[in-house]
Amino acid sequence: MNTTSPSVRLVSDLVTRIPEFRDAYDNHVFCQGGVLPHVFFWDVVQNTVRSFLGEEQAAADWRRTLDFLEEQSARGDLGIDEVIVTSFLNDLPYPHEPGYAIVQELGPVMAARFGRIRPGG
Repeated sequence: MNTTSPSVRLVSDLVTRIPEFRDAYDNHVFCQGGVLPHVFFWDVVQNTVRSFLGEEQAAADWRRTLDFLEEQSARGDLGIDEVIVTSFLNDLPYPHEPGYAIVQELGPVMAARFGRIRPGG
């Protein structure tokens, strides 16, 4: 029986699908002594916004990250949704911050959720 939580599987699947997150993942596991999905997703947000802004060539392509998270959001798994909404969408830049335009690139499921949690942007 697989006892891995959906949120930990989300992190594992992200790293498998987008290997550019491997170093951040390895560092996270070393520092935290395991996988803390909400904490790890802070790195995912930062990496994704830097990629969107073109600030870091080694960053995972932001489009691939958004595509993966959109696919995961469409699954309707509460454990996955909690991480994506709370620790990705809610941590995206605000209108006055660099990179805010990334919210215009969200897929339909994430865009709807973003609109509910941050109606003012």
